[in-house]
Amino acid sequence: MSKTVITRFAPSPTGFLHIGGARTALFNWLYAKHTGGKMLLRIEDTDRQRSTPEATAAIIDGLKWLELDWEGEPISQFARADRHREVAEELVRRGKAYYCYATPEELEQMREEARAAGKPPRYDGRWRDRDPSEAPAGVKPAIRIKAPLDGETVVHDLVQGDVRFPNKDLDDFIILRSDGTPTYMHAVVVDDHDMGVTHVIRGDDHLTNAARQTIIYEAMGWDVPVWAHVPLIHGSDGAKLSKRHGALGVDAYRAMGYLPSALRNYLVRLGWSHGDDEVMTTEQMIEWFDVKDINRSAARFDFQKLEALNGIHMRQMDDRELTKVFLDTLPYIEGGNAFLAKLNDTRREQLVQAMPGLKERAKTLVELLDGAQFLFADRPLTLDEKAAALLDDEARKMLGELLVELEAIAEWSAESTEAVVRDFAERTGRKLGKVAQPLRAALCGRTTSPGIFDVLAVLGREESLARIRDQEMV
Repeated sequence: MSKTVITRFAPSPTGFLHIGGARTALFNWLYAKHTGGKMLLRIEDTDRQRSTPEATAAIIDGLKWLELDWEGEPISQFARADRHREVAEELVRRGKAYYCYATPEELEQMREEARAAGKPPRYDGRWRDRDPSEAPAGVKPAIRIKAPLDGETVVHDLVQGDVRFPNKDLDDFIILRSDGTPTYMHAVVVDDHDMGVTHVIRGDDHLTNAARQTIIYEAMGWDVPVWAHVPLIHGSDGAKLSKRHGALGVDAYRAMGYLPSALRNYLVRLGWSHGDDEVMTTEQMIEWFDVKDINRSAARFDFQKLEALNGIHMRQMDDRELTKVFLDTLPYIEGGNAFLAKLNDTRREQLVQAMPGLKERAKTLVELLDGAQFLFADRPLTLDEKAAALLDDEARKMLGELLVELEAIAEWSAESTEAVVRDFAERTGRKLGKVAQPLRAALCGRTTSPGIFDVLAVLGREESLARIRDQEMV
């Protein structure tokens, strides 16, 4: 009978949840959901100098915003230090690890000799078979694993295939430091075993670690998890991902106005694909995702593709749902709180009514905010440069004539205002654009907006007429 799949996301709390970490979390989450398993969250906070509660909170906030949930409470690696020590000492009792009394000076000398010989620095195993009774007085020992001296360690990887590491290159690495604290290499193995993790999905920068961790698993007689080492994300130019490419915290993507659903969709396509499908729902991602289908080559981050995908997700979203997501995101967007301050129940409903036209012209929630500013702008409107140039004396005089006809409308709607404006343009020998563009400038203070008749309908009779009166020249 096959075991329940258990994956884990294990970030170090030294900063925000960056975009590469977010993709790793997503892959773990999707694979757990796809197989009917579960994902766990472990905070690898053993680096006490760099780990902060604020970073832990930011990582958890980022995961929640991306709507990636996990089973149970987040686990602190630091809190499990006693267990890590216990296993290290158990390995010594089994003869699989040993106390090493080499001093820092001796270790530095080993490194220098290796460098001089043009070899990578390796511990020379001097305490591997010595009796602890030979230990120098007053020296606290570290614990080192007894790595195999010959042969190779094979990492069976779902993404990379079988990767072979000569054991002579792995050396007897430290699992417990002389101060009694575990190394990352050791703590990860103990935690993954104790948490029942069946699949370790992480960046391929951990591939060498997998070989060393396999040695610890086998020394304890534990099952080695299924490995899946995912290629890292590169910038659009193929270089290592940096801030200019998009190596930012997910909080920055929220502030830039991206939807969680679109970011999930974009991230899953970085290194994984399902035929030619570009746009996919979360349900489809869960159904289709399999670790075995992840590409071996590095994916390239492309802001333009993310933006285009975000626009598609916005247009496909229900207007009321998009309005809620938009309003929930405004506190994180520059200028968003000022917009929120103008809202009441009536205006919220206006925003919902305007959403079909607004979302057609926006690729991000930031652009949506920009497009929606005209709805609740203070009168008289401040005109941008193009709108001011458009509203010359002739255009203002024309608006005065149109105003009379709009005031006569009995039932105000997009349809009734369109009929009046089209009729006015035809009777006065003008093309529709010659009427609609100055009208847009008067109503919105700019030359771009949703469809002008939708604008008239959403603003309503009184506000529309008042804005035209502000600009007319009788």
